[in-house]
Amino acid sequence: MSIALDESKIIGEQKRSYVRDMFARVAPRYDLLNSLLSLRIHHYWREAATREARLRPGDTALDVCTGTADLALRLAREVGSSGMVIGVDFCEPMLQLGLKKARRHSRHGQITLVLGDALQLPFASGSFEAVTVAFGIRNVVDIRKAFAEMWRVLKPGGRLVCLEFSLPRRQPFRSIYSLYFHRLLPYIGGLLSHRDAYTYLPTSVRYFPEREKLAQILREAGFVEVAWRELTFGIVCIHSGVKP
Repeated sequence: MSIALDESKIIGEQKRSYVRDMFARVAPRYDLLNSLLSLRIHHYWREAATREARLRPGDTALDVCTGTADLALRLAREVGSSGMVIGVDFCEPMLQLGLKKARRHSRHGQITLVLGDALQLPFASGSFEAVTVAFGIRNVVDIRKAFAEMWRVLKPGGRLVCLEFSLPRRQPFRSIYSLYFHRLLPYIGGLLSHRDAYTYLPTSVRYFPEREKLAQILREAGFVEVAWRELTFGIVCIHSGVKP
C-alpha cells in the first residue's frame, strides 16, 4: 500500500494506521530532515505560530499532533514556570523523542506529553488558553472533527493556531518550489530516511484544503475572528481563530 499514489483513496483507519506507522519509521531522523529540507526555516515558522497564540505566563496550552515537541518547547517558554504545555500525538516513538528533547532543554517539568488521538482529545472541555497544531492537521482522518475537538477543549476567548504547509500561488516561485517539493525533496528524504514518507508529504499538501476553504472549516467549527497569513512566499500558512 502506498498513500502517496493517491491519497484521496486512502481514508479512515487505513490512513490513520499508515500515517502512524510512517512517522514511527522516520522518527529517528525526523528532526534532522526537518532542518535540512527546510534550511532550518521551520524554526521561524514555529516562532511565528507561537506569537500568534498570544500566551502569557501561567497559561495552559495544548499542542495537538505535537510530534517531537518542537512547538511545545517553544510554547513552554511563553507560559513560564507557572504555566503548563501538554503535547498530544498518536505516534509513541515521536513522543519518546520529544520527551528526551524536553529533558535536554530542562523543560520536562513544564511539558507533559500524552499518547492520544486528535479526534478524541483526552481532556475536559474548556481546559486551555490556546491550542496549536503544526504540520499535523493534514494527517488526521477527519479535519472537521479534529477542529471541533480543539474548539471543545479551549476556554472561551481561547485561541486556535494552525500552522500548515500550503502551495505558493505566485509565479515563477510556484514552479520552482513545485520542482523542489515533488522531485528533490522525496529524493533527499529517500537517501537519508524513507522515500515514501517524503513522497507522502507533497501528496498530502496537494489534497489539503486551500487557505480560504480551511478558514471556512474553522468558522463552521464555531471559531470567530478567523484569519490566515502566508509565510515564506506561501510555503506555509498560519490560520487562527477564537472560541467565543
